[in-house]
Amino acid sequence: MKHVERIFDELGHFKRFQACLYFAAVFQTIACGVHYLASVFLVETPKFLCASPGNITGALYGNHSGTVLEDIWPHYTPGNGPVVVQNSIGEQWELSQCRRALRINSIGFDYQFDGNKTVYSCAGNFFFDRSGVQESIVTDWGLVCEREWLAKLCQPVFMMGVLVGAVIFGDVADRVGRRPILMLTSLCQFVFGVSVGLTGNYYAFMILRFLLAMVSSGYLVVVFVYVTEFTGIKVRVWTSMHVHACFAVGVMVVALVGYLVRVWWVYQIVLSLSTAPFLLFCWKFPETPFYLLTKGRYREAQDLLDAIARFNGLPATLTVADLVDAKQDGLLVKDPELSEEKPEKKFSILDLFCSWSMACRTLIVWSVWFIGSLGYYVFSLGSVNLGGNQYINLFLAGAVELPSYVIACLAMERVGRKKTCAPSLLLGGVVCMLIIFVPKDMEVLVIILSMTGKFAVAIAFGLIYLYTCELYPTIIRSLAVGSGSMMCRVGSVVAPFCVYLVDIWIYLPQLIVGVLALAVGVLTLWLPETLGQPLTNTLEEAAALGSALKQADGRPEEKVELQPGGRPEANGNPAKV
Repeated sequence: MKHVERIFDELGHFKRFQACLYFAAVFQTIACGVHYLASVFLVETPKFLCASPGNITGALYGNHSGTVLEDIWPHYTPGNGPVVVQNSIGEQWELSQCRRALRINSIGFDYQFDGNKTVYSCAGNFFFDRSGVQESIVTDWGLVCEREWLAKLCQPVFMMGVLVGAVIFGDVADRVGRRPILMLTSLCQFVFGVSVGLTGNYYAFMILRFLLAMVSSGYLVVVFVYVTEFTGIKVRVWTSMHVHACFAVGVMVVALVGYLVRVWWVYQIVLSLSTAPFLLFCWKFPETPFYLLTKGRYREAQDLLDAIARFNGLPATLTVADLVDAKQDGLLVKDPELSEEKPEKKFSILDLFCSWSMACRTLIVWSVWFIGSLGYYVFSLGSVNLGGNQYINLFLAGAVELPSYVIACLAMERVGRKKTCAPSLLLGGVVCMLIIFVPKDMEVLVIILSMTGKFAVAIAFGLIYLYTCELYPTIIRSLAVGSGSMMCRVGSVVAPFCVYLVDIWIYLPQLIVGVLALAVGVLTLWLPETLGQPLTNTLEEAAALGSALKQADGRPEEKVELQPGGRPEANGNPAKV
C-alpha cells in the first residue's frame, strides 16, 4: 500500500474534518498532563511536629512565643531545635518532628531546660501546619517519619503503571484498533480519577492511582498514533508536537487548581472533572483509514473516505482501489466490488527486531526515549531549589515547554527530524558538563545553564513521539510508540534515584545525564531521516527507509524480502538504520 498518503492530497492535509477530530482528541491529553503531575500536591508534606497530649496553652520556639501552635509555624524551621509547649494540666513537652520529650519537674516556662526528660515516640499523632495545605494524603494518613516512604512511593508506583499501560495499550491498539482504546481509556480516566478522590484508604488509593496511570498512558500513546494517521505530511510535525503542548497545559492546570483548592480529595475530583466533556463526543471518533486499509477492512475504509470528503466539502471521488497496490493487497482495480476482509497476522514486540537494521533502529529509538525522560525529570526535580512560590514554579515549568515545541517544529520542518534530535541531545549533554565546572557562587549562571539543558532535552523528548511514528509501519506503529513510552517511563522512574546521588557528589546527576545524552546524541545520527517521507504500512517499507539516500550516494539499495512468519530479512550486509 504505497499510495495511502494520497488521502491527504485528495481530501486535504488538515481541513475541517481533520481539524475537528484533532482538537477533540488532543483535548483529552490535558487530562494526561493533569494526572501525571497531580501527585505534586497530593503528597505535599507541610511543616509538622509530634502531637502532645492535652490542649496547648503556650508555645515557645527560640525567641518566639505564642498561646497556640499557629503562632509558631511561621518561625519554625525543621532541624533547628524543638518547639516547647505547655498543656492545660501544666505538662511541658519538647516537640520535634519524629519524637517528643516530657520535661520532669520543670520550674517556670522557658525554652532552655537542663533537667531530666522522658522521650516518647509520636505514636502516629502529629500537628501539621495547615496555613498552606489544608489536607493532603500525608496529613490525612500520617505519612511522615517511619511512614514517609509510603508517600514517596506514590509517584514511582504511578510511573510503573504508566510503563505497564504503555506496553499493554500500544499492543492492543495495533490488534483491535485505535478508536476502541481511545474510548476505553478516556472513560477509565474519568472513573478512576474520581474514584481516587473518593477513597479513604492508602492502599486503595495506590491501586486506583496505578490503574489511572495505566489508562492515562494508554491514551497518550495511542492518541499520538491516531492524530498522526489522520493528518498529512504538510502539518504532521505541528499536529504531533502540539499534543505535547496540551500535556503542558495540563501541568499548568494542576498548578492553578492546586493554588485554588487546598484539600486533596476535592483537588483530585476537580482535576478529573476538568476533561469530562470529552466523554460526550469521543464515541463519535472514527477508526483511522491507515488501520482499516492495513487490516483489509476496505468497505469501512471507503465509507470513511466518503465521509471525510463530504465534511470537507469535496467530491467523494477517492476510492480504496486508488490507495492500495492491487498485486500486494489482492484488489482487482477493475472490479468495482471490494474484496472481503482478509485474515490478519498477529504482531508482537519481537517484530521491532525483525532484522538487524530494525533491531539497531529500535535500540537507538529506545535510548532517545530513555535519556529524554531521564534528563527532563532530572532537570525538573533539580529546579525546586530555585525557590519562590511553588505554584508559580510549576505553572512556569509547564509554560516553558511551549516555546521549545515551537522551535522544534520549525527545525524539524527545515532541517529534518534527525538533525533536530541529535543536536538537541548533544547540546543537553554539553550543558550538563559545563554545569560541573561553574563555581557554586555563580547561581545565576547555573540557573541559565539548567534551563538551557531542560529546554534542549525537551526538544528531543517532544519530537521522538512523531519520529517513532514515522520510523515504523502501521502494523506495529502503536506497539513501537508504546514500547518507546515504556523506556521513557523507565527513565522517569530512575530519575528520582538519580537526583538522590547528590548526597555522594553534588554534580553526579548532571554527569550521568551528560554522558548518556552525548552518547545517545551520536547514535541518533545513524537513524534514517523521515522528513517528507510518507508513512509506511509494511515492515519492508519501514526497513527500506533511507534507501533513497543510499542510491543518491551511488550505493546499491538493500532489498528486503518478507520471509515465512512475516519477518523481513536483508539480502547482503545489513543497512544502516
